[in-house]
Amino acid sequence: MAQKIFTVLCLLIMSATTANAYQLLSSKETGRNDARNQTVVVKCTTDTGKISNQTCTLRRYVKCTGNGTDQQCNGWQPWQDLRTPSKKYSDWRSAASACCRAKGLR
Repeated sequence: MAQKIFTVLCLLIMSATTANAYQLLSSKETGRNDARNQTVVVKCTTDTGKISNQTCTLRRYVKCTGNGTDQQCNGWQPWQDLRTPSKKYSDWRSAASACCRAKGLR
């Protein structure tokens, strides 16, 4: 019985430390070809798990090559945190985590 309780406590601690650190507010995809982009806005959470009023805006653009009628668009550029667009992320969740951590939140 004690071993089962210990196992459950370990699982709860592990799930608490890997919980999402944000709340998805919105996701929007607009435009066509070179104007196409996807924006995600998330709210960060505090260390105690309460939702903060601070947000992170994340965006990615479609990947295009060429100009004018020769332009070919295929796939997406990496995600960016609009505060620091020089940093690139493979998915919006990792961008949200990095943005929230930079604000001292989760």
